[in-house]
Amino acid sequence: MRWYLFIFAFAGFVGKAPAAPPVAQAPAFNLRSVAEVTGQGVFLAQVVTSVRPLPAVRLCDAPAVGSTLELSRSKINDLLAASAPGMMTTNWSGSDSISILRRSRSLNEADALALLTARLQQDCVKDEGKLELSFTQPWNPPVVPDEPLRVKFLELPAAGVTPFFIARFQLCTATETAGTWQVSLQAHVWRDVWVAQSDLQSGELLADADVQCDTRDVLAVHEPLADFEPGDATLELADPVYANNILMARDIRRRSVIHRGQTADAVLQDGGLSIMLKVVALQDGAPGEVIRARNPVSQRELTGKVVDDHTIAISL
Repeated sequence: MRWYLFIFAFAGFVGKAPAAPPVAQAPAFNLRSVAEVTGQGVFLAQVVTSVRPLPAVRLCDAPAVGSTLELSRSKINDLLAASAPGMMTTNWSGSDSISILRRSRSLNEADALALLTARLQQDCVKDEGKLELSFTQPWNPPVVPDEPLRVKFLELPAAGVTPFFIARFQLCTATETAGTWQVSLQAHVWRDVWVAQSDLQSGELLADADVQCDTRDVLAVHEPLADFEPGDATLELADPVYANNILMARDIRRRSVIHRGQTADAVLQDGGLSIMLKVVALQDGAPGEVIRARNPVSQRELTGKVVDDHTIAISL
């Protein structure tokens, strides 16, 4: 009987497992000691880490560039009470407070010029050529938010971009103005243009002319530039052009096929009736141009459109 009691007692002792120790609750928030933020503001996920996903809760405004914002655990809870009361906790770990800074960088000369160039190219120069800017005085690199910046011009010359000009502008982020500056600039606008390689004469065929395409600064050019396909035999020089000069639109014209004093056939079309007579051209003319001519019999002056090298279509 004693053996039975011993076995029963031993079985009861073995079958009863010891109680598990209590599991420690993981801290809700682990507070960082330092964080960098943008001008969008201070968000919960930027200042704490957590074992659970954190929603996009905005706590407060970001500090200004160069300033530091200190937030303690209790201050963060106060901010959560206003924006997300359900996120408040006393279960903290990590630092007792956090220092919050703005992301910033030094804006060097190359980056400043790139911002100014892009804006002026878009607003002023457009497709007239490639704008190149340089400062005429040393640029002192300022500290600006490390965020996308855009240029807002406050003052420019009435004529826009000129070879030398002064500009006043602001640099802005999506949420704030980073600062205001006034700078003195030198500008060039580079473009491929046609240039005379030697002195060119009026009436010379453009296809035979000594011209070459070259990249030149056209910022000081205030009239249309010559634009043509190389070897175009329908064009000629309208005026002399000296060596190393840029060809303007006024320097070229359609090649005249009828010349002053030339006798040509004048055709008058009136419905199905066609009348032809001989006239004397009073002007040079290229195909499509309207010129004056005279009837040598009646001495009447007529106008007509040049058709080819011997025909003028008369208009009444």
